Amino acid sequence: MNTAGNNTAEILVDCQNIWKIFGARAPAAVKAVSERGLSKKEVLQEFNCVVGVCDANLQVRRGEIFCIMGLSGSGKSTLVRLLNRLIEPSLGRIAIKGREIARLNAAELRDMRARNIGMVFQSVALLPNRTVLENAGFGLEVRGVSKVERDKTARAALDKVGLSDWTSRYPSELSGGMQQRVGLARALAADPEIILMDEPFSALDPLIRRQLQDEFRQLTKSLGKSAVFITHDLEEAIRIGDRIAIMKDGVIVQVGTAEEIVTRPADDYVAEFVAGISRVHLVKAHSVMQTVAEYRSLQPQYDVNTLPKTTPEADIGELINLTMNTERDALAVVENGSIVGVVTTRSMLWAVAGSPAQQHMTA
Repeated sequence: MNTAGNNTAEILVDCQNIWKIFGARAPAAVKAVSERGLSKKEVLQEFNCVVGVCDANLQVRRGEIFCIMGLSGSGKSTLVRLLNRLIEPSLGRIAIKGREIARLNAAELRDMRARNIGMVFQSVALLPNRTVLENAGFGLEVRGVSKVERDKTARAALDKVGLSDWTSRYPSELSGGMQQRVGLARALAADPEIILMDEPFSALDPLIRRQLQDEFRQLTKSLGKSAVFITHDLEEAIRIGDRIAIMKDGVIVQVGTAEEIVTRPADDYVAEFVAGISRVHLVKAHSVMQTVAEYRSLQPQYDVNTLPKTTPEADIGELINLTMNTERDALAVVENGSIVGVVTTRSMLWAVAGSPAQQHMTA
């Protein structure tokens, strides 16, 4: 189930006004931020402290894959480590399933990490002297689960990631992609509700990377898991994520679906990021359609009821194919049996060219 547009879904991860400040004078800098509202630049100038994450707000819903994207040094890896308290926030509140993690004692935090949050890093850190099966069940071993039970659970997790025939092998016998699958199986074996992924596929060859991206999305959705996925690659974020947060210099610049970010970038930085992204299979009819009244004002000689029909979720590629198979230069967008808009050839060209979503309306 895709929950990207479901604002009523349960919130599993809730971050409010999160700051992470590094440096010898970090406590004084935190106080200044809290009392005087200093900016990242002012913190550096006045206290010689680096702001890794600056006033970040985000929510991850049940069943959602939430991608955090940014270049090296943008703060994305710092942010994901704050989510399970591998590092402590300087300011702000982080809640997992409604529980503020800063208030958990050491035992409660270990239990939350073991039961609610799985994590897979770029360096999967498999134990070289243990088999694939033993590595996949390692988290359960730490929790004190019996060998019989953890082996059964680990085998099931390895089967989910396509490694059921490799249980007795060692990490040195596996390819990079297979090692990442073991890391994912280890996370899945604990049956967490939330999986944190920190650039897990970035070191892999492009073909293997795309394959794992598709497998990860399909597996996460089929199991009903929520995921926070860190990447520096916008195409990867688009391929995997239901929603995407774009970070720059510790700041979350924009949060939205891939379509929202590509068609309505928040600023020039985001616009530059998305400039090279193909919109053919990303932008949908609902983003480029005119209202019926607008179409009639421009083309009063045509009856919208006679136009070929499509749906609001049809992408530009589908719309182009439909248009090529008709003599008309427009398509009626139908939802719940009613025509809710019209997509013209001109508006499709605007979408492919990457022009502002509303620009075609006045053309």
